Amino acid sequence: MSFCRKYSILVLAILFFISGFAHQSDSLPGNKKLIIGITEAPPFVVKRHNGYSGLSISSWKMVNEQLQAGYEFREYANLQDLLNAVENAEVDLSVNPITVTDKRMTRMDFTQPYFISHTSVAKRKESTFLKQIKKFFSWEFFSVVGLLLLVILIFGILVWFFERKKNKEEFGGNLRGIMQGFWWSAVTMTTVGYGDKSPRTTGGRIIGLIWMFMAVIIISSFTAGIASSITVRSINEEINNIQDLERFEVTTVRSSSSQELLELYDIENELVASAAKGLESLLNGKTEVLVYDEPILRFEIEMSDLSKELEVLEHSLKKDYYSYAFPKDSKLKKEIDPILVRILKTMEWTTITREYN
Repeated sequence: MSFCRKYSILVLAILFFISGFAHQSDSLPGNKKLIIGITEAPPFVVKRHNGYSGLSISSWKMVNEQLQAGYEFREYANLQDLLNAVENAEVDLSVNPITVTDKRMTRMDFTQPYFISHTSVAKRKESTFLKQIKKFFSWEFFSVVGLLLLVILIFGILVWFFERKKNKEEFGGNLRGIMQGFWWSAVTMTTVGYGDKSPRTTGGRIIGLIWMFMAVIIISSFTAGIASSITVRSINEEINNIQDLERFEVTTVRSSSSQELLELYDIENELVASAAKGLESLLNGKTEVLVYDEPILRFEIEMSDLSKELEVLEHSLKKDYYSYAFPKDSKLKKEIDPILVRILKTMEWTTITREYN
């Protein structure tokens, strides 16, 4: 074998080794230790004394049974820090329940959704009795009652003015006579008609006749006004769509898809670091409603034994899709995406999600 031929074979062997090494280093299993960014989000990511668990962690373990990659979790204090870490490629991916949104898709890449959720509203519970009492005894109610008492007093004074001299036994005296006139005016308005007091002068009877007709109109208007006030108050307390939140003090989690939703509709909101902090604000009366991911809200309320004080409204604001998040143009996404899709079709995954639900 000539020297040139031996040299050529050696070069080809070196090139083959280099290309094989490069290909091997690009492949994930067993060669690259993945850094997976997470932040606590029960029941999807739960930190325990022996490590992490939760629905998202279970999904990753199922994926990695096929991927066979070495990995470690890197915990971040909150969702905002986690999203920044993914965007800046500080981590290889995040398996947290991150909702896919238009804004986030410009910052990072996502797999197929592995869980469908909803954005919902949590608020303090009120007993039905107390709720009805609050609706009835409102500021509008007391304003109308005050105005009504004033009108009764005016007509009572008018009757007293005409009756005070010629009907002293029923409307005599100053303060006492005015109070008797007030009593007669109230009895006449309510059509009770005790008959213990009645005007005897012409002027007094004219006032009485005018008051009788006016009282019918006033009572009807008063009843209609109270009913309308209760109805309007009930409507104002309902939350059926995103625009209804304009009437409430709203809180949500910083950097969440809920914040993007509220900002899209120009809903003023206060920001907290986590769902647990938001529920604490609800309990302390610092906010009226908390807008965030429904499964996380329900889990936090149940685990904190707050179901008697707080509730999650049945009507949701929007549908959410949870996916793994990657830095932009990550090759790792192409490796994981088809595996994740296969996992979602298995009975094992169906069983796991049913258990968490």
